[in-house]
Amino acid sequence: MTCVAQILNSKPDCTVHTINASDSVYDAIRLMAQKQIGALVVTDRDAIVGIVTERDYARKVVLMDRASKTTLVSEIMSTQVRFVQPEQTTYDCMALMTERHMRHLPVLDQGKLIGMVSIGDLVKEIIAEQQFTIEQLEHYIRS
Repeated sequence: MTCVAQILNSKPDCTVHTINASDSVYDAIRLMAQKQIGALVVTDRDAIVGIVTERDYARKVVLMDRASKTTLVSEIMSTQVRFVQPEQTTYDCMALMTERHMRHLPVLDQGKLIGMVSIGDLVKEIIAEQQFTIEQLEHYIRS
């Protein structure tokens, strides 16, 4: 079974993008668009204070007719951030994401932010694991 550390090692760019709580939502959305990502970890100085996602933008800015250039990230971010550790499995992550209706999980190692896994990362890994199992079974049957 694959663990989070293996997923992070397989990603071409494991950079975790962050934004300050005092930055504008416009800056957050622009950064997400530039990096082609769907979430940013929100910081205040060196502390992690939240996470902001495209979903937060859609529900808390667009649908509430707010201006993204004058709305602060701190006004729309989710403050209850769930984290995983590198040794946790893909199934641990999927269970947490399903239970909490989340699409992104920051990864902490000894209190330090080292990566982010998305639902897409997990699905890709689970499909690869299943494909490997199928190939092994087919090889066994043919032997």
